[in-house]
Amino acid sequence: MRFGLWYPLAEAADHAPAEPGILQLRLASGLLDYPRGKSAMVHYAYEADTRAAALALAAAHATGFVCRHLIEFPDATELGTFYAKLRDEFVRRFGAPPAFPREANR
Repeated sequence: MRFGLWYPLAEAADHAPAEPGILQLRLASGLLDYPRGKSAMVHYAYEADTRAAALALAAAHATGFVCRHLIEFPDATELGTFYAKLRDEFVRRFGAPPAFPREANR
């Protein structure tokens, strides 16, 4: 399994594929406080159309975020299961699910 390079969320139309996939979003700079540490991660998503989901996120949130998507995975991978594992690992490590900072919402 491998994620691609980070790109500005505003450029999702140029990078994200219009197919099922997993997205990760993080702050372009800085860290957020979580109950058990700090992380720049703000969102994980498993979507039927990765590009459409990234574009919706870009329209709903202010600038200052970068995005990447899963680019390599075995054909037999159940993406929903992999997404749940990523999210669960984050919660286990940081004590809460990833969340956009309040000031980022429009």
